[in-house]
Amino acid sequence: MKKSMLLLLTQLLVSFFSVMAQEPGNKVFIFKIDSDIDPRMTRRVKEALQDAKKAEATHVLIEMDTYGGIVTDADEIRTLILENDIPIYAFINKDAASAGALISIACDSIYMAPGASIGAATVVNGVDGAAAPDKYQSYMRSMMRSTAEATGRDPKIAEAMVDEKIEVEGISEAGSVITFSTSEAIKNGFCEGEFDSTEALLQGIGLQDAEQIRYEESTVDQIVSFFLNPAVSGILILIIIGGIYFELQTPGVGFPLLAAIIATLLYFIPYYLNGLAENWEVLIFFTGIILLAVELFIIPGFGIFGVIGIVFILAGLVLGMLPNQDLNFDFVPAQELFTALLTVILAALASVGIIFWLTPKINHWGAFRTITLATTQERSAGYTSSIYSQSLMGKTGTVHNRLRPSGKVEIEGEIYDAYSRGEFIDQGESIVVISTEGTSLRVKKQEA
Repeated sequence: MKKSMLLLLTQLLVSFFSVMAQEPGNKVFIFKIDSDIDPRMTRRVKEALQDAKKAEATHVLIEMDTYGGIVTDADEIRTLILENDIPIYAFINKDAASAGALISIACDSIYMAPGASIGAATVVNGVDGAAAPDKYQSYMRSMMRSTAEATGRDPKIAEAMVDEKIEVEGISEAGSVITFSTSEAIKNGFCEGEFDSTEALLQGIGLQDAEQIRYEESTVDQIVSFFLNPAVSGILILIIIGGIYFELQTPGVGFPLLAAIIATLLYFIPYYLNGLAENWEVLIFFTGIILLAVELFIIPGFGIFGVIGIVFILAGLVLGMLPNQDLNFDFVPAQELFTALLTVILAALASVGIIFWLTPKINHWGAFRTITLATTQERSAGYTSSIYSQSLMGKTGTVHNRLRPSGKVEIEGEIYDAYSRGEFIDQGESIVVISTEGTSLRVKKQEA
């Protein structure tokens, strides 16, 4: 009896410690690299690998389909993969070209779908797709070689994916870079197997029962993605320019400046978080605002400071949207460059049009007159801003504060709010009143 009890207790203890010694269930963290390799993709990979670690994933699977992108970002991504402790597999379901090939080779294992390809890693510029200078090719060759060595693949083949001058006996001839099909990649050690889908892949490597965790953008990332939309960026640019203009026209009102500040933050922060907007690009933008303010309030007329200020503002907005490397646009895709320029130019033109359309009307709005205290100005202080008498119609005077196109004019010793028909009129120039409606006189430059 005692022996039976002892045996039963022993069995229970063995079972308990066996259960305790068992490894936890497998978890496969899955995310996609399915667009250009740029700072946005680098951020996605970094966050996905962090999420995989938090989820205690035992394996990471990257679904790969990309034609490549920026070399420096590809280098950063492959470094993240090489330094990661979790086994990382690449499943190329269509293309892993250029930077995509480098990232795939950095993975512990590569699997491919039927009809997929890997290779063609020659560095090209983003404008016309021509091969970049040799210094870039050399940099890419060294990365491909060292990465292949680190993951146990043929470094010479990896280099030949970049340089057409490298000949690999029995695989490629001089004059063409290597691009492997699925079967060729398997034959030459750049693919561990062919599968139709991720499900078939997981089953083929014994992870069919593993818990699958797919990467999902956080709420913050979704908000950031929303503000990265060129249409939204264009609206923000319109608010920025309009807010700055109306604040300069009516200093102290506050809400145009507040709107411009909020729009500026919403514009630059998403690009900054994605590694697109650099500190110096934001500095260029604010330098432009300072130069423009100096031109408007300190230096009479509209000259070099104003022109440079406008150029700096627009340049800061454009540069903040582009993944350039210290003004090097060699690897910026032509489409992104075109989109950034078009977005900023159209938004700037639209804001100018709205400014000229809105300026004559804004002084008629009761709410605006209350905010600007237009109804409380006292004539006794030598300043008039109430609804003007018809007797001022046709009166002549001079510009007291430059009209841009609104400002102040002096008529018979008194100061009045005024605006032009859209033209800028310098201080001291002669004007004639052409309308007395509303709380500002409408004037035009008096012909000599």
